[in-house]
Amino acid sequence: MRARLMEIWPEIEWIEDSELKEKVYQTWEYALEQSVLRPEDLLVIPFTLLVKDCKVTFMEHKRAVVHIAVEAASSMQKFFGDKLPINMDYLIAGAILIDVGKLVEYVMQDGKAVVGRTGKLLRHPFTGVGLAMRFGVPDDICHMIAAHSKEGDLGKRTTEAIIIHHADFLSYEPFTAETLRL
Repeated sequence: MRARLMEIWPEIEWIEDSELKEKVYQTWEYALEQSVLRPEDLLVIPFTLLVKDCKVTFMEHKRAVVHIAVEAASSMQKFFGDKLPINMDYLIAGAILIDVGKLVEYVMQDGKAVVGRTGKLLRHPFTGVGLAMRFGVPDDICHMIAAHSKEGDLGKRTTEAIIIHHADFLSYEPFTAETLRL
């Protein structure tokens, strides 16, 4: 499982803290063990079920979010320096983990991913936090998982959570029906 996970998630290796990196791997491995989805499925299922006929895969979206977040944070560090501290390991881990809960949210029906009972009762920010906490992922990162989606709109977000939230929506909103198309 680890070798396959490393193939589809090379960005996990960007995490410099070896203990944190291991917790991220363990969280994803456990989520896959609990899921009806296989690593191969993540390369073909749509990243969202909210966009009709979505052609962008789960892993294309996930990896784009990580890259967008890291590039945004790097630009912010370049211009703001230590005036705005950003924990890059936490940012990377958070971006990688924000949608891990979808693995237990989804079920397969007629060869397609659909939201199952767990997903209807507990959206992926909640299940993602549960999965991550099981492996001792720091609270700051669990906060990013919890706050990345609309569930976080009523609370305050850390700097890293703000960056991830926007990276996630930058990689989602252009595919929605609300996007202006000329």
